[in-house]
Amino acid sequence: MGNIVVNRHFSAALLSCILTSSVTFSASAVTASQAIKSGWNTFSDNVSKTWSQPQNYDFYLPAITWHNRWTYDDEHIDKYNERPWGVGAGVSRWDEKGNWNGLYLMAFKDSFNKWEPIGGYGWEATWRPLNDQNFHVGAGYTAGVTARDNWRYIPVPLILPLASIGYGPATFQMTYIPGTYNNGNVYFAWLRFEF
Repeated sequence: MGNIVVNRHFSAALLSCILTSSVTFSASAVTASQAIKSGWNTFSDNVSKTWSQPQNYDFYLPAITWHNRWTYDDEHIDKYNERPWGVGAGVSRWDEKGNWNGLYLMAFKDSFNKWEPIGGYGWEATWRPLNDQNFHVGAGYTAGVTARDNWRYIPVPLILPLASIGYGPATFQMTYIPGTYNNGNVYFAWLRFEF
């Protein structure tokens, strides 16, 4: 009889834990789903507003690619191009919080000295730490698509970090492409001029 009481109490406790976990998991799933939906709506609204209501037309000038010397052997470094000749254009706006939003297309010479197109949306939280409000620094992300000769120009989606430092309409913007040994791990930077 004692085992039956213990088993009933254990069963009731186990059932209570399962129901509580299910409700908590369901609430967490709903919250996560709402957060994803809210994030997607913000992203798509920013892209749409940047496209339809740009404040600036931008000129992009690729400046440098640097293959991280700690992740490449000399044989690879010696044969890679680090001068990304190219050009780009875009539209951008500063939102009500002072953050940068941009849409861009660029084409530049990649590590193998072949043309690489890239296009996408960029967002940066922007700070103006000096009394001179023309000086600004930013950090954010870009989401876009690229294609490379060594991948037969198959479109490849990407999400990468962005950082920048600028004064007035001129900005030095950069990203880092993560990777493995002798692959990826590239710092890429460009100049962006707003008109």
